[in-house]
Amino acid sequence: MNIHRASHLGWCFGVRDALELARTEAASGPVTSLGELVHNPAVLEELRQHGVLTRHDPADIPTQRVLITAHGASRRRLADLNDRGFQVTETTCPLVHRAHAALDGLVRQGCHPVIIGQSGHVEVRGLAEDHPGCDIILSEDEVDALRERPLFGVVSQTTQPIARVHGLVARLRARFPASEVRFRDTVCQPTKDRQEAAVELARECDVVVVVGGPHSNNTRELVATCLAHCPRVHHVQGPAELSPAWFHTGDRIGLTAGTSTPDGMINAVETWLRQLAAAHAAPDTSDGLHPATRRAA
Repeated sequence: MNIHRASHLGWCFGVRDALELARTEAASGPVTSLGELVHNPAVLEELRQHGVLTRHDPADIPTQRVLITAHGASRRRLADLNDRGFQVTETTCPLVHRAHAALDGLVRQGCHPVIIGQSGHVEVRGLAEDHPGCDIILSEDEVDALRERPLFGVVSQTTQPIARVHGLVARLRARFPASEVRFRDTVCQPTKDRQEAAVELARECDVVVVVGGPHSNNTRELVATCLAHCPRVHHVQGPAELSPAWFHTGDRIGLTAGTSTPDGMINAVETWLRQLAAAHAAPDTSDGLHPATRRAA
């Protein structure tokens, strides 16, 4: 067995900065994150131990201080929290802010706003809340169901695979040839890097392990990308979920991880895999004979 790490994997700078800011805020007393700061249960538990609470309903915030997650929030949501007297700190990734600015700019140009992304995802919700009536699409059928507009303005959730985004923009242009479609690429570079690295990894390996939380959109997208190039792909949160039955002697094993997966968890999974590889490489001496002696006998 050989273990191969993707050339890009794990935490991105946006997540690292958000976690550092959350820990700094928690050092001054309890603070509430409105939604999951990052989509990783282990990280959320570590934050809870530092005094960062998590609430999904703005009506259920128990502290005076509130954190906006790395996924961002709408201006409407921020204004509401400020009007209610909360002390708000944004940990929003700068690249999410860039997506908001891009969509705002397209709307100012007179475009009908279209967001390529997962409906209901906190980042997409934050983008959409400031533009009532915008369309959210993630499939060709959803493109085909759109109303014709003279001018479409399209952005994307930052963690969408860029190939899917380009495909849907092309579909939109083909569906409405008389319309103008203005597209702003808002897929973040860390997502592009991890997707490209995942393709290279999956093509070279017999089996791929993807490490990340079950609710992490970019981790699920890595799984889907790997499955397009490798039939044996396993999504785990940590080493406890791994099974020796998934791997065979001689396998080339790929390892990648989503942007909300901490280094320690990736390292723990790699350690487990290397221990399994060592066990497969060790001679079978269960009968007390060295393999060479057994063959001679």
